[in-house]
Amino acid sequence: MDLNDLASVRIAVSSLAKPIDALIMNAGGSGGKTPLTLTKDGVTTIFATNVLGHVVLVEELLKAKKLNNVALFAGSEAARGIPRMGFKSPALKTFSREEFTSIIDGQYFADRKFNSLLAYGQVKYIGAMWMASLSRKYPSLRFITMSPGSTQGTETASDFPKVHKFVYNKIMMPIILPLMGMAHSLDKGTKRIVDGISDDTLKSGVFYASKEKVLTGPIVDQSEIFPDFRNEIFQDDVYDAIHKFIK
Repeated sequence: MDLNDLASVRIAVSSLAKPIDALIMNAGGSGGKTPLTLTKDGVTTIFATNVLGHVVLVEELLKAKKLNNVALFAGSEAARGIPRMGFKSPALKTFSREEFTSIIDGQYFADRKFNSLLAYGQVKYIGAMWMASLSRKYPSLRFITMSPGSTQGTETASDFPKVHKFVYNKIMMPIILPLMGMAHSLDKGTKRIVDGISDDTLKSGVFYASKEKVLTGPIVDQSEIFPDFRNEIFQDDVYDAIHKFIK
């Protein structure tokens, strides 16, 4: 399916012959070369790819009773900020439905310089909050947001300029970042995802990721670092803002 095309997402769900036990929502990225370009649904490309397509996928599965156990959204520590990597915290002022809407449709950056790292963190923040809201609406299922951490061997740098891509893939990820506790192997990143759908001790609605100041090692509930993640009013305002764009 194409997550930027909600019709294709709905067709994919209708084509499933029987329910699935677990769903991993790992598609995402920086939104390509034009992350603020609007899709036909009126949302930015970076938001459509990272969040909106997943929202429609999960909720269509729920309506069709085709999700049995667990859904996992691949989150990112960028959602709470990673100062050592240049990622600011979400930088929201009101945490209102209107402000969340402005991130979704790109108006947040209408009167300020676009910051790709901030934009990525903001959409991952919204994704985690949506999952938390959904967990309260469907208590019989599990909804986990899990960051794989800073993981080697991915396509993270695919949209970077050539020089930046070379430095990131050949120098930073394999050599420098692991020494800083800011990168780990593909196997370790993948294990977090697998644990997310298979470990029943992980609580529904919680965003799990690395401890503060690192991107590797044990996972912790991110609300211990960034209390906003447990704010149910913020969660529901995010949910309502997203659904303004789903027809």
